[in-house]
Amino acid sequence: MKTGLDSSMGPRPGERPDPGKRPRPGRRLAALLCAAMACAGVRAAPTTLIYATPYGPNHTFSRADKTWMRWVEERSGGTLRIRAIWSGALLSSDESMIELRHGVADIGLITPIYSRGGAHLLRVQTGFYSGAKTFDQQVAMYRCLAASSPEYGRELQGLEVLAVQGGTLPGLLTRTRAVRRLGDLQGLRIRVPTELLDVLRDLGADPVSMPMGEVYSALAKGVLDGVVAPADTLKSMHFGEVAKYFTELDVPRGAYPARAMSETRWRALSAQDRAVLEASIPVWEAALAQETQAAVRLGEAEGRAQGVEFIPVGADDQRRFDTLYERDTARGARELARFGIDGETVFLDAQRIGRSIERTGRVTCTGAPDAAA
Repeated sequence: MKTGLDSSMGPRPGERPDPGKRPRPGRRLAALLCAAMACAGVRAAPTTLIYATPYGPNHTFSRADKTWMRWVEERSGGTLRIRAIWSGALLSSDESMIELRHGVADIGLITPIYSRGGAHLLRVQTGFYSGAKTFDQQVAMYRCLAASSPEYGRELQGLEVLAVQGGTLPGLLTRTRAVRRLGDLQGLRIRVPTELLDVLRDLGADPVSMPMGEVYSALAKGVLDGVVAPADTLKSMHFGEVAKYFTELDVPRGAYPARAMSETRWRALSAQDRAVLEASIPVWEAALAQETQAAVRLGEAEGRAQGVEFIPVGADDQRRFDTLYERDTARGARELARFGIDGETVFLDAQRIGRSIERTGRVTCTGAPDAAA
């Protein structure tokens, strides 16, 4: 008597399954699908990191940031994703280090030179880089100094540095009065970085400090006679529209930690993801160098197209400026002692490295060359 149960459908009630029988293809497929779904259920979702910057998405620095983002996402195989917040919508310029420590963003652009406190050496040391003219030299010198002075680590406590940034040497851009020798600075009102206030004052100028974003308007209105800035600003900040002379005075430019991550967020990442970010450091630094150098070339071309005159500086004037600059930088290093910081030792170490660069074209920390010219 048939029970209506087909033996191909499996054992009848009360029967043991025959180990010799193979399951039907439909059951095998179902089992595979079930296993695949189970695997998908335990697969970790990609980690999204928030990157914040005060600059817009088309700024020179932001183009380098985008190169880094693409590299990280590709190298991680999709386990890391970067979401960018541009134009200061999340992170400020003067409080970015504190904001990162408190988790406002995961990764961000930091500017210790604008920090309102807690970064005294990081701010002053940017003036210690006489002799370092290329990005590679500046970044390598920074790493030498940071390795020899524990104060760098103290001021960066709570942060994991992901990129050190150098820069092109600034010159002097003036509106209507050409500066062909240092004596021509007499009476000119010029926007300068903090470390140049005393130097320009000693040369007879009227130096002022103001946010770079206000300089174009001040030049256009005649409130300023000039600004110490690199040539890329002729295009990137449109200074070529309001100033017609660029004096090629070599103003030393230092490196500084420019991109960092919250240490708390860093420790929460997997070892694999941390390894990807560590490997991305030279990628980010190279992108910053490439984009900035390209911007300088574009700025110079734009300036010439707008009739800006580029004026070389005589050797005697350059030496006089360098002497004044070194004197004031040494004084700034000594004054760090009031904060309990041995800035003078860092300054003397930087001088030794700078002299080595001038002799050999290479940066040497402890007897081994670290970077070519």
